Amino acid sequence: MLFEQIAKNKRKTIVLFVGFFLFMGIVGAALGYCMFGEWVAGVIIAVVTGIVYAVYMFGQSTDVVMGMNHAQEITNADQAPDLWHIVEDMALVANVPMPRVFIIDDPSPNAFATGNDPEHAAVAATSGIMSVLTREELEGVMAHEMTHVRNYDIRLQTIAVALTSAIAMLANFGTHFWYFGGSRNRDNKEGNVIALIASIAVLVLAPIAATLVQLAISRNREFLADAGAVELTRNPQGLINALNKISNSEPMSDENVSPESAALYISNPLQTKKLTNLFSTHPPMSERISALQKM
Repeated sequence: MLFEQIAKNKRKTIVLFVGFFLFMGIVGAALGYCMFGEWVAGVIIAVVTGIVYAVYMFGQSTDVVMGMNHAQEITNADQAPDLWHIVEDMALVANVPMPRVFIIDDPSPNAFATGNDPEHAAVAATSGIMSVLTREELEGVMAHEMTHVRNYDIRLQTIAVALTSAIAMLANFGTHFWYFGGSRNRDNKEGNVIALIASIAVLVLAPIAATLVQLAISRNREFLADAGAVELTRNPQGLINALNKISNSEPMSDENVSPESAALYISNPLQTKKLTNLFSTHPPMSERISALQKM
C-alpha cells in the first residue's frame, strides 16, 4: 500500500511542477497586460525572471538557505562526532558523496537537506535534535535527508523556492505598477476592462497559489523520503520514534528559521497547527508514522 502511494506521489509531483511553470506564464501574461496592454512582453519578462532566479539559486542555494536559517558549518568530526559520523555512514549507504554539515543552534529537534545535486548537497541539524534523539533515531532522520539528496528532491525544492520567489516578485511589481498609474496604452472597451480586472486578480492571488503548489510538492516528497530512510537503515522503528519525538516538541525560534525554507525541514519548524492541511508544509505526522508502521 505504501509503495502504491509512493508511485502516485511521483506522478502527482511531476504534474504539480509542470503546473508551476505554466502558472508562471499566466502571471507573466497578467503582468504584461497591466503594464503594456498586451501579454507577450509579460510572458517574456516572466520567463527571463524565472531563469535568472533559478540560475542564482542553483549557484548559491546552499549558502543562501543556510544563511537564512543561521546555520553554522562544521568541517571535521571533532566538532560534532556523532552527527558527523552518522551523516557519513548514511551517505555511504545511500551511495552519495559526503555532504557539507551544518548545525543550527536551536533546542527544537529538526533537520533538513539542501543543494543542487548530490555532489553539492548539505545537511543541517539543530542542536536540539542531537540532544533529544538516540543514535538509532538520528540515523533514521539522516537517512531521510540522504534520500532527499539521492532522489534529487533538493534540486526540486530549490527550483520551487526560486520560482515561488520569482512569482511573488512579479506579482508585487505588477500590483504596485498598477496602483501608481498602470498602463496608458489601453482604451476603455468592455473587453479590455474585463481583461484588466482578470489580470489584476491573477497578480493579487499569484503568490498564494504559488506557495500552495510549493507546499504540495514538499508534502509529496516526505512520504518518499520516509520510505527511503527505511530502505537505507532497515529499521523503521528508529524513524518512527524520531518522528514521534519531533512532533511532540516545541517549534523552532522564529529567529532561526525562515518561512521560505520551512518546507525543507523533516517536520514543519513553524507553529501552524491551527492551519488546514492545504496550507501545511508537511503531511500529518500521524499519516507518516502510520505508513512506516505498515512496512
